[in-house]
Order: sequence, then C-alpha cells, then structure tokens
Amino acid sequence: MKRREIQELKNKPVSELHKLLGESREKLRILKFDLAAGKVKDIQELRSLRKDIARIQTFINNDQGKKE
Repeated sequence: MKRREIQELKNKPVSELHKLLGESREKLRILKFDLAAGKVKDIQELRSLRKDIARIQTFINNDQGKKE
C-alpha cells in the first residue's frame, strides 16, 4: 500500500472502512484456499494483504476512540 493510499484510508468514514475490511478479508480467504490448492505463486501478496487489513483495523479503532 502506497503512502497516498494510506492517506485516503485516514479520510474515509468508519462505515466505508468496515466495508473495505470485509472485502479484504474475503480476498484473503480466497487467496489462502488458492495457496493450499497450489494456484498461488506470489506469497508476498498474502503478506501485503494481511498488513493492509491490520492498517484498516487500526484506522477503525483510532476513529472510534476519537468519537467517544
């Protein structure tokens, strides 16, 4: 994820972050199944997707902390 994409995540509302989180988790699930089946050659994609999910969760937690 590039610096510009991270800045865009910071500006998104929490509801949109939740939607993006669900989509990313689904994509990760599919990649894990493909890896088990031997279809995935680029394991780096799994690692970067897990990091992106962690970033999204961090922004969600930070936004919820500000509103309380």
